Amino acid sequence: MTTQPDIEGIQRQIAATIHAHWKLVLAQGILLMVFGLLAVAMPNIATLAVEIFVGWLFLIAGIFRALSVWHARQMPGFGWSMLSALLAVLLGLILVARPLAGVLTLTMVLVAFFILEGITAIVVAVQHRDHLPSWCWVLFSGIIDLLLAYLIWQGWPSSASWAIGLLVGINMIFFGLSLVMTALAARLMGPQSP
Repeated sequence: MTTQPDIEGIQRQIAATIHAHWKLVLAQGILLMVFGLLAVAMPNIATLAVEIFVGWLFLIAGIFRALSVWHARQMPGFGWSMLSALLAVLLGLILVARPLAGVLTLTMVLVAFFILEGITAIVVAVQHRDHLPSWCWVLFSGIIDLLLAYLIWQGWPSSASWAIGLLVGINMIFFGLSLVMTALAARLMGPQSP
């Protein structure tokens, strides 16, 4: 069981690490904001890009899983594991070959992602409010994620062709902004001893 002093020590280590690498966090935040602005400006293209990227992830992960399952074919559950891997490969091939066919499904996956990311950001912001002066920006980012999830859900399915790109862009802008504000706050905080 983790004690309160252990948690505070971990929080100090995180703050010290962010302070030591604040320029990298700042650059990441700025880059995310630029990509987010591009996605908002061209949401249909961003939607297709996200769809194709997810397709490639399924395809590559499915191939690696199939190879690893094949090497462990003597293990119990081989058939089900291989079926799962082959289904991932098939799904990846479909998404890469016909990205528009999976937009509706991916839109619902995006709703779940924004809900989880929003809740996580809110919890992290509340837990680190004593150690991170910019915690309100992380909280704001989490609230925006939950709002985006609600907006996608309300507009589904008619807005699915552009919603993914637009909402991922908005999410990237606000997440980038929270990173920029965190980096600037960490720069001013000074190093903290673990």
